Amino acid sequence: MTIFLHILVNNVLPLTIMASLGILMQKVFSLNIKTLTKLNFYVFSPAIIFKLLYTTEIEVAVIGQVLLFFFLFMIAQYILVEIVIRLRGYKGGMKASMRNSVLFYNSANYGIPLNQLAFAGNAYTLSIQVIIMMMQSLIPNTYGIYSVNAHRANLRDIWKTIISMPVIYAIPIAFLMRILQIPLPSFIETPLGYLSDAFIGMALLTLGAQLGSMSWKLSKSLAIDVSLSTTLRLIAGPLLAWLIVWLLDLPSLMGAALIVSSAVPTSLSSVLLAVEFDNEQEFASQAVFVSTLFSIITVTAVIYLLNIQV
Repeated sequence: MTIFLHILVNNVLPLTIMASLGILMQKVFSLNIKTLTKLNFYVFSPAIIFKLLYTTEIEVAVIGQVLLFFFLFMIAQYILVEIVIRLRGYKGGMKASMRNSVLFYNSANYGIPLNQLAFAGNAYTLSIQVIIMMMQSLIPNTYGIYSVNAHRANLRDIWKTIISMPVIYAIPIAFLMRILQIPLPSFIETPLGYLSDAFIGMALLTLGAQLGSMSWKLSKSLAIDVSLSTTLRLIAGPLLAWLIVWLLDLPSLMGAALIVSSAVPTSLSSVLLAVEFDNEQEFASQAVFVSTLFSIITVTAVIYLLNIQV
């Protein structure tokens, strides 16, 4: 119990405090959520993804192992959520919203600081989390946009929206500049550093502001659906990750980092997509709120059970 409380206090509560500050700011000042999310989507998120991919030492073998894990994990999650969708008989936009609430998890503004705290700033585990964050940034900005619009918009309009997302350019440019060993000019490196350093604080405040703008009353009509989403994300997610890590026989530290990365709550991306494209906003918001709330306990439990040795 002492170790459990230590993890709760030192690894999870710092994130909770930052998010709570965002909730307080939202309640007192009624912050503009769309402005905050645009800053995160178009400025802070591309900046930190570019910087981490450009500067973090990542071995080719590690990239291959992490990507293999990620694709198997996403396929397993997809199959599981599709079973729930069929059993519940979801139609139209609700199918996409349920998929997004499970497949898109908060690997950036929750996962990066959690990784830094759980693994004491270990560069190796950070590189693993960076790859996961890269994929979790890329998929919502491509497949996610497609999924919430596929039942009502034409493909041309969907692609116009996708190609307007800066993160899909930040990723290949960072890799290309790294491979070709192109140095960053100081007048770009300095502001990039400012934006990257501000990402975690800004992202957690935005998460809190988003939670603070939601209704804190769980809709009875959506209670079962939100409970299913939360269970698939917070419990089935790390269990599936553990199974895949075991099947692939991955190194222990890599496996621990991947399991921790899979245990985080539903991503704000699912809410942003729902709001931006008017698709099941109430369900998406409540799924983020409930999963974030319960993750305080489940994430602590996952770290405790892994008995991480850095």
